[in-house]
Amino acid sequence: MKEINSKISGFYKLSIEERQKIIFDIFNLTDDEQKILKNFGYFTPSQLDTTIENVVGSYNLPMGIACNFKINNKDYLIPMVIEEPSVVAAASNAARFARKHGGFHSDKVKSVMISQIQITQLENISSAKEQLYKHKKEILERANEQDPVLRKLGGGAFDIEIREIATKKGKMLIVHLLVDVLDAMGANVVNTMAEAVTPYIEELTNGIVYLRIVSNLATQRIAKSRATFDKELLGGEKIVDGIINAYEFALADPYRATTHNKGIMNGIIALTLATGNDTRAIEAGAHAYASLSGKYQPLTNYDIDSNGNLVGTIEIPLALGTIGGMTKVHPMARLALKILNVEGAEEMCQVAAAVGLAQNVAALRALASEGIQKGHMALHSRNIAKLAGVPDDLIEEVAKILVNDKKIRIDYAKEVLEKLKPEGPQK
Repeated sequence: MKEINSKISGFYKLSIEERQKIIFDIFNLTDDEQKILKNFGYFTPSQLDTTIENVVGSYNLPMGIACNFKINNKDYLIPMVIEEPSVVAAASNAARFARKHGGFHSDKVKSVMISQIQITQLENISSAKEQLYKHKKEILERANEQDPVLRKLGGGAFDIEIREIATKKGKMLIVHLLVDVLDAMGANVVNTMAEAVTPYIEELTNGIVYLRIVSNLATQRIAKSRATFDKELLGGEKIVDGIINAYEFALADPYRATTHNKGIMNGIIALTLATGNDTRAIEAGAHAYASLSGKYQPLTNYDIDSNGNLVGTIEIPLALGTIGGMTKVHPMARLALKILNVEGAEEMCQVAAAVGLAQNVAALRALASEGIQKGHMALHSRNIAKLAGVPDDLIEEVAKILVNDKKIRIDYAKEVLEKLKPEGPQK
């Protein structure tokens, strides 16, 4: 392994080309490797250089389209960006199973975000609370001065909540500033508002404010969706029963619940990434919400109706936006939003919840029938064949053999390729 010195003075001041040259030299990149790094995809160098710090290149992931989705009586094609095989196909299949019974029905979603303001070193907790509630109107006015356009459009700060918590550093008051962010994800606006009201809150409470920042546990922004998945399309009564058993397993066991919820997030994060939203915020919020009862639990719920069909529901916090951030800066994110064809953030959250439910049903169905690996590996085998150097015209044939022989490995793909060559295996 090559030893390097990572201390590079002024790296951030350099142009992309200059940074690339340093990387080329340090790692002795080949001409082909240099071409990869020089390929900026749909970005210009100047666009790319304003996205994050120390940019040296652009990283592409596949974008697929999940079909068959009908949500609140409207059809959707779902753009999904993900590296994992079988996810897009699985979502499309589950959407087809739900379509027979009217598709997905998603509830309205509030566009409210929470910014937390941490007040410490308080001499009198009760008095501080009283002052905050007494001057709530003034606090909200100061917050809304930071974004008069948002207020004019009907959004803005509209309420506060106060929580008292005990810590090793003593009791603290946590003020939740509630802000209707409309079609934005909202982190920037609520952070700006929290910063603006902090001096006034310190004055009112005679306390010291340290943190003032958005919470990614968006409990005021809960998305709910439900659907009936056709028994026969799922594979019959035995499969439905297997799905219910899998759900009960997740409900009782956090080890299983974690992977259960990961299957949900396969779909939601793929859509989140495609549209330029914050995947880390969505992921963190979802898993925190799954733990609110004190025990980590599934984000979905399943039952069987009187006809033996599977009925599924999902409840999950989703802070997604259609304006601001990378949703407008990233060319592919703009295109994905156009394909998604939603009017705003609320509709997008309704769609995302349905996608998460579909993804989970598809995963549970696979587990309850042929097992998750069969469908997954059928697609993964193509990647293995490609990595083994199989020519394009033979990839499907080699992949099929790998799956049939249950040996999805690069070395075996090379062995299969040798046998398929006209001259037969090399002596």
